[in-house]
Parts: sequence; structure tokens; C-alpha cells
Amino acid sequence: MTEAYDIAIIGAGPAGSTLARELAAKRADMKIILIDGQSSKTPKPCGGLLSPDAQKVLARFGLTLPNSILADPQIFAVETIDLKEKLVRYYQRHYLNMDRYAFDKWLISLVPQSVDLCQEKCISATQRNATFILRLRSGREISAKAIVGADGASSIVRKNFFRPCSKKYVAIQQHFQSMSDLLPCYSCIFDSRTSDSCSWSIRKGTDIIFGGAFDIKSGRKYFDKQKKHLEEMLKIELGEPIKTEACLVCSPRSPHDLICGRAGIYLIGEAAGFISSSSFEGISSAMLSGKLLADAIADSSNEDQTIKSYRKKCRKLQLKLYSKILKRAVLCSPFLRKSIMKSGIMSVKKYNLC
Repeated sequence: MTEAYDIAIIGAGPAGSTLARELAAKRADMKIILIDGQSSKTPKPCGGLLSPDAQKVLARFGLTLPNSILADPQIFAVETIDLKEKLVRYYQRHYLNMDRYAFDKWLISLVPQSVDLCQEKCISATQRNATFILRLRSGREISAKAIVGADGASSIVRKNFFRPCSKKYVAIQQHFQSMSDLLPCYSCIFDSRTSDSCSWSIRKGTDIIFGGAFDIKSGRKYFDKQKKHLEEMLKIELGEPIKTEACLVCSPRSPHDLICGRAGIYLIGEAAGFISSSSFEGISSAMLSGKLLADAIADSSNEDQTIKSYRKKCRKLQLKLYSKILKRAVLCSPFLRKSIMKSGIMSVKKYNLC
């Protein structure tokens, strides 16, 4: 038996859960289902840092993080490392370190009970006339007047109804036992021999995470090479990983990669391409786009008005993300990056502990 809804939100990360929460508060007359395909066994690989932009969005919502979500240590700087050029610079930044899976579940807990929460994976999305049919892994079938793709880089909604993002990477990360002071609390790593994008290392409680974005076809090969380059430069041995995680990640390269959707089919968060191509920070854009779509739906009387309103509301966000595309072009250019790091501009001097 097919269950009918006014709107089905596929994906319950920061984008989907924000939309569900905001829309339920604005449109009590709508029947909404939120489909959460993530489980504790297969969490999304993520460094788990809340950037200043994400902190600002949380502040605008009036939300404060429970202590149970936070992880030690808190971070006040990023150590930027160019492995090929053997350059290191230290830049002041402030990030909140957290458990990303716990963060996502906390956001879901804020969704009103009037929203039906379905903890299953959606495996197909098709359109029959003016209705959308979703099939879940269990065989359950759902129909909806409108659907929202909030399901990240591998979005079923975007794959079935829109052009894909022009550039994707495989994000691979491994967890290791803590290396004490041998690795910085947070580092941004570049190595033009293995990737034209960035990597990272982050301390997380008693563990340290090393990960990065790599070419999809040869990702694991170059991940292992880069890890070896890091060990050689810092004269450390990470040892055997506790666990290895991987997923696809979008890297928008042009305005055409940022898609709001069309009447009755909407995209938010990374599914829309709303993610920084320079740092892969996507939580702030995910929550903001969820809020903007909720406002557009609440303010409109039909689907044509909704998509026009949503596109208009997203213009400022899209302009910001265009700037990230330009920033990526600079940071990921070996010549420009080397010149900037050698100049020391915007960097801070790290004191030696006595």
C-alpha cells in the first residue's frame, strides 16, 4: 500500500532536518515525511568541525549545542602543510570540534513529532504525472506531491531529474590512535603529486583522523601515497587504522553546478551543490538552504511560485559559493599556493613552548 504525503524530504542531515523543522512550524496543514538513510554503522565520513559560518547559522536559529556533541580538543588555528614543497604555515581560525553523527541526530531530535520520520534508505524516485513515487529498501512505497533532495553528493533526486555536479571526489578518511603532539590538532594538507584538492588531519578525543579528497578512480592508491608523504615529512608513523570511511563529495566548479530544482522537485544542501569547493564545508549552506526553502514554500500558493521564490532567496548564498570556487582555484594552484605560503601573509607565528 502506498502512503501519501504532501512533501517527502529525502535525507535527514543538516539540510533535511532543518527544512522539516522549519516547514512543520510554518505549515501545520502539510503532511511531511523525513527519510533518514544514515545509520550508526554507516555514518557520513566527515571531519566534524563547525566552522564560524555554521556557528553563525546556529546562532541565527537560537540553537546551542549540547555538551554531549562536542569533542576534545577545541580548535583555534589551522596548520597548513604543503607536502611537496615542504612548507608549513599557521593560521588563526576557530572551529568547534564535534561528533558529526551525534550532531545530525540532535538536529533530527528537534523536528516536531508531526513530521513522520522514516529511518530507511530511499533507493528510487520516479514521477507519475503530478505525483512522485519513492521506494525504500524495505519495499515500502511512498507517494508525494513534491519531493526534496537533501541526500548529499549521491543524491537520487539530483541523479534522476537534473544534471550532476561537474566534479566529484571520493573523500577517504582513516581513524588512528592519538599521536599525542606529533600531529597538529587541525591541519589542512596539500600534495599536488596525489590530489588537486585538499586533505586534513583532526584530533578527535583519543583518536586522530587523516582524510582527504581524491580522484574517484584511483582514490585509495593516492590516499595511501599521500599518507606516506605526510609520515615522511613529519617523521611519524600513523600505524594501523582503527577504521576507514569513504563517500562521494561534490566540488562545484561553475554556477551551473548550483541547482535549486524546479517546480515540485527541490534540492537543498550538497545535493544542490551548496558546499564550499575550497574547504568542503557544507553544514552552514545546508542549514541555510533548508531554511530558505521552508520560507519559500510557506510564502507561496503553488509550486511555480515556490521555485521562483526559492531561487531568489538563494542568490546571496550562491554568490558566496561562487567566491569559494575562485578561492579554490587559488589555493589548489601549486604556484599560487607556494607564493602565498612563502610570503607568510595572514599567517601567525607559532611560539615554541619552553
